[in-house]
Amino acid sequence: QLQLVESGGGLVQPGGSLRLSCAASGFTLDYAIGWFRQAPGKEREGVSCIPSSGGTTYYADSVKGRFTISRDNAKNTVYLQMNSLKPEDTAVYYCAASRLGVQTMCNLRVAVPRYWGQGTQVTVSS
Repeated sequence: QLQLVESGGGLVQPGGSLRLSCAASGFTLDYAIGWFRQAPGKEREGVSCIPSSGGTTYYADSVKGRFTISRDNAKNTVYLQMNSLKPEDTAVYYCAASRLGVQTMCNLRVAVPRYWGQGTQVTVSS
């Protein structure tokens, strides 16, 4: 069974950076991996998704130019580098795995990935 474990969250000041990691165990080479977030009182939303091949990625408009997703299949790990963080980036961040295409995977109104991690808290505050 595929398992996902997030790490790297924490408290950071506005304008700061964090790198989240999603460590996967199980058969992950043919799964797309995505990062999602949920702020208090808000719906969970797709942040960024990367295909199994590491090709064309997807970013939500709110994070374009600030966040970068990458994957190291040798380590079964996907990263989310978050720069220029804003208070509105505060949320619990989850990674998920799916065989869907990245555009579909990152749109939770269309489909929900099958496998999820437990989440890691990111707080952006001065």
